Amino acid sequence: MKVKVFILTALLLASCSGAGKADMPQWRWQDPEIPETPEVTEPHPAITALGWTNVTANYAAIPDGIAIYKSPSEIQGVKVIAYIAVADPSKVSWDVRSIDDPTIQGTTDPLKTPSQFYTETAAPVLINGGYFFAEGGKRYNASVAVSSGRTYGVNINYASLDWVTMYYPTRGVFYQNASGSPAVGWTYWTGGAAHYLYSQPADNSWEAKPLPVPDASFPAKAESFAPQTAIGGGPVLLKDGEAVNSWKAELLYGDGADDKMPEARHPRSSIGFTSDGFLLLFVCEGRQMTDGVAGMTFAEEALVLKALGCTQALNLDGGGSSCMLVGGQETIKVSDGQQRAVSSVVILQKR
Repeated sequence: MKVKVFILTALLLASCSGAGKADMPQWRWQDPEIPETPEVTEPHPAITALGWTNVTANYAAIPDGIAIYKSPSEIQGVKVIAYIAVADPSKVSWDVRSIDDPTIQGTTDPLKTPSQFYTETAAPVLINGGYFFAEGGKRYNASVAVSSGRTYGVNINYASLDWVTMYYPTRGVFYQNASGSPAVGWTYWTGGAAHYLYSQPADNSWEAKPLPVPDASFPAKAESFAPQTAIGGGPVLLKDGEAVNSWKAELLYGDGADDKMPEARHPRSSIGFTSDGFLLLFVCEGRQMTDGVAGMTFAEEALVLKALGCTQALNLDGGGSSCMLVGGQETIKVSDGQQRAVSSVVILQKR
């Protein structure tokens, strides 16, 4: 009996140690395939390093090449709510939609809310554009608007506080030619065929006498302004990596309640181009739509855009006009309580 037990035990040990393995049946079930988790690469780590949060996944149908970020709750001790859209120009193009008012004569084209522009374009990202006004049943562009080489608006070419003493400011523009990267400059339209682009503004001020009417050689040697795409506004915030903030020279201040507007905090919108070749749209909330969020001054806006890597940047219309839609959804709370109808928008679209 002891011999039999010993032999049985030996056989069991041999089977456990792999003896006779070749005679064992093969495993009948396939090992389950474990799907690989795709590695998500943050496209702009320098932006997240500044405390901005990538919120692209919060929005539907955002094409490859666009990333959406929300600001930290404070920037340099100021409470903020801001969003940026960062676009790769190799995958995404920018364009302008506008009322048709190429000579400041006015049009019966209706102003539209950003949502109405979105309905027409289905643009994944859309932001309000340049300045405008309405008078006598007509709508007027007060800022450059160019799409596919066709001019829909020009920067205003005169200004006055009393409509007796006239000034002739050069105003900011963000533009792109058929070849080359976006850039900023200052323009003056003569009222005729000549449309000038300058590398510096006419140094106007309400506190000084009017400067001469800009021409081919003043305030600097001019280029003929004939871009493929452009949006006007002002002031220029950044040019060639340096803060410019030319609101005084562009006469973007007045008397009374508006006297300190450039140095007060308000909702702001802007467009920029970064040193590493990305287009950037910026919007910030203001006017206490969220408790404690007043907005930004032009100077604060310029510093934020520079920190985000912009070398060229232009302020667009702000205040109640400031609005960015992503996938048709609002980002900030607009300060009018509802979207304002505007004359132009900047859109991002897949190439």
